[in-house]
Amino acid sequence: MYDYIKGYVTRVTPEYITLEQQGVGWLIMTPNPYAFHITDELQQVFTFLHVRQDVQLLLGFKTLEQRELFKKLITVSGIGPKGALAILASGIPAQVIDAIEREDEGFLVQFPGVGKKTARQMILDLKGKLHDLFSEIELPDEEHSLLTMAENGALDEALLALEALGYSQRELNKVKAKLEQEDLDTEGYMKLALQLLLKK
Repeated sequence: MYDYIKGYVTRVTPEYITLEQQGVGWLIMTPNPYAFHITDELQQVFTFLHVRQDVQLLLGFKTLEQRELFKKLITVSGIGPKGALAILASGIPAQVIDAIEREDEGFLVQFPGVGKKTARQMILDLKGKLHDLFSEIELPDEEHSLLTMAENGALDEALLALEALGYSQRELNKVKAKLEQEDLDTEGYMKLALQLLLKK
């Protein structure tokens, strides 16, 4: 229904952003809200409208490739929109696709809500169907994705966002000490935390 919306980000929370467009504030759920920033610059968000009998959710993504992978993930039995957003929150869709193609269940089960049964289902349903996406998606450049200037409360915001994605307080406590040694913005803390969590 909506391919994308261009507007101004006026609010960023651990679970969603508000994008104002012609006087309307769109509440958009997104994998990593802190990938967006409140600025006076026009921003484009690729969207997907998820409709159930009891709820309508507008989901948003930084890139078209990210949205297309999301659409593939929610076709898998056992993965709903929230689970797909948690997987995409890592910011490394190419690694997810690569793990599916290589049938690497060990990598896939590290995401919140993905057990062995769901990981196997992902492989059965999606292997061989993601080549077009894989050719378009590139791994992020770590030097550019991990910024060096920290904002006030950036670490706390990142931890809240990760908790909203399904990570337990116990899991977050295991990586918090390493995060505190860095000087990053919220998005940088989230990416580093996800890298550490996926290694465990």
